[in-house]
Amino acid sequence: MNSLTPAVSLLTSNNDGVNTTSSSVPAASVLVAEDDPHVRSTLDQLLRFEGYQVYLAADGQEALELLAQQRPDLAVVDVEMPRLDGLSLCRLLRRRGDRLPILVLTARQQIGDRVAGLDAGADDYLPKPFATDELLARLRALLRRSTFDEDDDTVLAVGDLTLNTATRQVHRGDRPIELTKTEFDVLELLLRNARIVLSRSRIYEHIWGFDFDTESRSLDVYIGYLRRKTEENGEPRLIHTVRNVGYSVRPA
Repeated sequence: MNSLTPAVSLLTSNNDGVNTTSSSVPAASVLVAEDDPHVRSTLDQLLRFEGYQVYLAADGQEALELLAQQRPDLAVVDVEMPRLDGLSLCRLLRRRGDRLPILVLTARQQIGDRVAGLDAGADDYLPKPFATDELLARLRALLRRSTFDEDDDTVLAVGDLTLNTATRQVHRGDRPIELTKTEFDVLELLLRNARIVLSRSRIYEHIWGFDFDTESRSLDVYIGYLRRKTEENGEPRLIHTVRNVGYSVRPA
């Protein structure tokens, strides 16, 4: 739902008026789920102009019905929609095991709202109003990330901690560990860079987006969640803090 007036203010151009989008965007398809007809039409025109194939849905339920027939490469989903809202749509897809890359759009700009969106299963979060160049850049980043994930090893491991990127299952030895979407993403990033110290800013950029407030304590909270879950039975610590730098996963 577009809460801005006029609706056209949802999209803004970059400050210098220069189109900085890539002319070599790979052929890809995008599902746009947005209940505001003007916003939906604007996004449709923009994405088609950039070479994307576009599927349109007026709400979350219509998006689900479309996904039963088509398989887009990406989804752009508004949070506030009738019948089935954007966050509920994300949760439902993730429970089904669907790894469709999802960019959430919303007029809500509080950090707590962003965290809620990412925890619901969104891969990225873009507050309104936004520049068209930023929207397109985030879509290209999601495409690159999804291609990278498909090509990577299915099982990541350090010590007796294993993470299966295909099934999204995590185990410490024989013990299964239930993780939220964000917890899983943070652990996956750490395991992909095992024994390497990742800075806080790099983790924030990868998980929450490049404009996320790096002074936030959200990362520390999620590291705490992961430690409690991976050390529940007194197992040796694998997620280590490097003071004033960041975090690293390595054998105890």
